[in-house]
Amino acid sequence: MKRPPAFVGGTALYKKTVALIRAYANIAEEMEDAGYTLKEIEGIKKEIDYYLKLREEIRRASGETLDLKSYEADMRHLIDTYIQADDSIKVSAFDDMTLLDIIVNSGIADAINSLPTGIKKDQGAIAETIENNVRSKIIKDHLIDPAFFEEMSKLLDAVIQERKAKAISYAVYLEKIAFIAKTVKEGKSDATPDILKTQGQRAIYNNAGKDEHLAIQLDKAIKRVKRDGWRGNLAKEREIKAEIFKQITKYGAENGIDIANEPPEPYGIENKVEAIFNIIKAQEEY
Repeated sequence: MKRPPAFVGGTALYKKTVALIRAYANIAEEMEDAGYTLKEIEGIKKEIDYYLKLREEIRRASGETLDLKSYEADMRHLIDTYIQADDSIKVSAFDDMTLLDIIVNSGIADAINSLPTGIKKDQGAIAETIENNVRSKIIKDHLIDPAFFEEMSKLLDAVIQERKAKAISYAVYLEKIAFIAKTVKEGKSDATPDILKTQGQRAIYNNAGKDEHLAIQLDKAIKRVKRDGWRGNLAKEREIKAEIFKQITKYGAENGIDIANEPPEPYGIENKVEAIFNIIKAQEEY
């Protein structure tokens, strides 16, 4: 089965597949009475099976870029009711898990085996599917921790370039992409200090000079001064920004560090305060 280029129009295909299954379900038990021959009925079943497999390839390969949940319950009920549930339709034991979840929890081999046949028989398709899933996660969570996910994006780009240039073996590629996928999914690298227990603390650390003591200090201060309903309330947001400014300047003075001009960008005290505030705003824990 040929894969559609870049899986364009995935949601549209889902809608049309649902419509096809519904139409089939409405007449499935009366097809002979409607004038279809046994050969025609079998041909229609095979065509529907083709689109079901194509649907699954798109669902897996698109990562988290397509919102398909609203269709899934309807699709599964119709499939279970009107289409024979054999091995060709059951994709894998990991059907309800994302590809990144499978890589983290069970390893890259199980992740590959969970893919539809049309993907897993092609090394290029496997690579593109994993890369799409990792890229989707990076894009989705970028605002939570810009510095970390920018670093992950660069690592991903480098591995993709190596693969396309055939600079590394397929086995080495799988090892590298699995490491990146695991790191992206967990939202932290092996170099992240163990003292940083929450996503918010790690995000502050990555975007404020990679100083764990400052990250802990800012985390505590923000949780102390924030008031209920602060998001979208200009006065309450200014209180948090003022506290970020206070903590950065105080810590810098006490430790002889110009946090405002420490990487990553942006530089300058006002820009740094605004950047950290936006990161705080993106965290669920504050």
